[in-house]
Parts: sequence; structure tokens; C-alpha cells
Amino acid sequence: MSNMNDEKNYNDRVLVTINDGIADVRLDRADKRNALDPAMFDAISRAGKDLVTNKDIRAVVLSGNGTSFCAGLDFGSFQVMADSGSASTNSKSKDSQKENAGAMATGAITHLAQQICWVWQEVPVPVIAAIQGHALGGGMQLALGADIRVAHPETQFAMREVHWGLIPDMTGTLMLSRLVRDDVAKDLVFSARVISGTQAHEFGVVTRISESPLDVAMQIAREIAERSPDAVRGAKALINRLSNAGAAEHFAEERRIIQSLIGKPNQVEAVMSNFEKRSANFVPPSV
Repeated sequence: MSNMNDEKNYNDRVLVTINDGIADVRLDRADKRNALDPAMFDAISRAGKDLVTNKDIRAVVLSGNGTSFCAGLDFGSFQVMADSGSASTNSKSKDSQKENAGAMATGAITHLAQQICWVWQEVPVPVIAAIQGHALGGGMQLALGADIRVAHPETQFAMREVHWGLIPDMTGTLMLSRLVRDDVAKDLVFSARVISGTQAHEFGVVTRISESPLDVAMQIAREIAERSPDAVRGAKALINRLSNAGAAEHFAEERRIIQSLIGKPNQVEAVMSNFEKRSANFVPPSV
């Protein structure tokens, strides 16, 4: 195993350091709780893509610098959604968002927003997420993309999308349903409620609980790095072959449903009522 220390910075958003076969991947937007903006989407996707083909790595640890793992979509994106509810819809802003998180590469089964979570399943070695502070919305879905999750007991987890009139559309419904009973998944998604790391562990969302999740994640990575790389890669591929069956069709349905919601009256009302701190006035569903 190589002892080289290789470091790369992606968009000033993600730092990747490879040492002794372990790729230390850190979201690096601590002042914004590592929230997802277009630069962060691009950085996570590119960092993961580079690791997919790296034969020197034995394990990956995914974490967030600062007090939070990832607080979800950048707040400014929700402001754009609120603005789109005005008489003069800001189509340019909506198109810009679509070109970023909604971009799909030829032959891919995911768009960019899905890919930042799915790429960790494509990485052929185990990916361990170390989670603290907040893992909300897209941040929780990002954590679900890892193979193993270590969380601080006070971490705040939430599938927050329904709160904003949306659905989890970053592979979250598939990945969550692999881990918990259907009724638990529905409870978390429908209610959009926040649960603690301890509760997430009890539900099966989190693999291990620790006061020092990054230290434990690194320890797990070091243990894995000592095993046969061929056996570890083969084991991940075999487990994924079963658990990820039907992923392409599921992700296509995520994209179809989210596009049917964005900008529609009830979705805009969900956002605006939150910003205006009032009860929502929803109309009957269109379907």
C-alpha cells in the first residue's frame, strides 16, 4: 500500500487527502454548515468521480469541516423558489438551478443532485460517513449514500423536503428504504421531522454512535485498509448488486415526480408560508 500523501481541492468546497490508502473527503464550507450550492454539487461529484477510478485507495471517509456534516440545500435556493411565486416568475433563476443540480451526463442514471449521493455507491471501496451537527434534506441523503454511517448522538437528521413542498429526490427514498421498515421511512419522509443521531441509530439509519464520529470512521477505514483490497471490493460489488437493483428506474421516477412539483402552486405556497411564518393555504392536489 502506498504511503504517499496526495491532496486536492475542488472549487474551495471539497478537500480530498489520500494517505495510506484512505481517502479523507471533507466538505469545506463550514461557515454555511456545508450547505449545497452549485459549486458544492459540482465539487462533490468531481471528487467522487476521481475516486471511482483510483486503484490506490482502500477506503473513503466522508465528513464535513466545522460544526455540521451538511445542512442541506443552500438557503438562497429556497428564496429563489419563493420569488418564483410572484406575478413575474423568475424563469432565468429556475433554469439556472436546473442546469446545475438537474444536469445529466450522457448514459448516466442520475442527474447531478442524485449523483453526489450515488457516486459513493459507485466508488468500489467502502465509504464511511462521519456525521455531526446537521444532516438535513440533501445532507441526510448524502450521508445515506455512504456504506457505513458513524454519527454523534446529538446530530440532527431530517428528510426535510416535504416541509418545502418537495420530495427527497437525491436517491434518498431508495437508500432510506434499504435501511428501515417502510412505515419508518414513510414517517420520516411524510412528517419531515428532525430526529437525533441516537434515534437514527435506533431506526437503523446510523451504523454506529460515537462522541467522536470522525475518529471512529477513520478507525474503521484503517481496519478495512488492512484487508485484501480485492476481497473488499468484491464484497461491496456483490452486496450492491442485490441492494441497488432497480436503482435506475427508481431515480428516473424521482426526477419525474420532483419536476411535477417544482414551481406548482402548492410547492410555492409551502416555501412562501415558511418564509412568511404563517400557516400554509394549500389547494387540492392536481393528481
